[in-house]
Amino acid sequence: MKRLMIAAGAVFTLLLTGCATTIRSDVTTFHQWPAQIEDKSYVFETPPPQDDTLEWRAYQDLVRGQLAALGFRDANGATPALTVSMRFTTTDMPVRVVEPVMSPFYQPMYAPRFAYFRGRNGAIYRRYVGGGFYSPFYDPFWNQGYQVSIEHYYRRELQVGIKQARDGKRLFDVTVHNTSRQMSTPAVMPALVQSAFQGFPGPSGVARRVVLEQKEG
Repeated sequence: MKRLMIAAGAVFTLLLTGCATTIRSDVTTFHQWPAQIEDKSYVFETPPPQDDTLEWRAYQDLVRGQLAALGFRDANGATPALTVSMRFTTTDMPVRVVEPVMSPFYQPMYAPRFAYFRGRNGAIYRRYVGGGFYSPFYDPFWNQGYQVSIEHYYRRELQVGIKQARDGKRLFDVTVHNTSRQMSTPAVMPALVQSAFQGFPGPSGVARRVVLEQKEG
């Protein structure tokens, strides 16, 4: 059966995951990290009032945990050497799925299925998404019907930056992108934060794929 998927609104990249516990993220890092840095004390930058939520503070604690594992320490009121910024977004991207309603007289056979996506330039691109079914008994007079449903994909972006406190010089910027069917941001954020610091400071100016197994609690 042929299955047509049309992105509604925002342009996005569909990430096909091997299993429900696997988190695949695209990570891009830019840094000018010193070869030696003795003082790794830091404070978090104060977010805008509308962003200072309990959710934001929970993710801040995740970043704090990764920094601690790398030898950074919270300044705790003392003069810090570094400042750390963090922001995140979650975008719901509904996808309209159009499927033909098959006649009960059709005998299904195996055939490839394709999904259609709108690119940044407005063009439509086709991508193979696996096996499907079609009928070898084509009837030009058969009035085929369609059923339409909506599937939701969630695109998440996490940004973390580290600067020198004394002059504001940027030392480290990382952006993590992830798209999945998982509706809960708290469920995937631990993996996104871990991906941001994987191999710290990592290659500069290079996009890479980080794959982590999501631990089920």
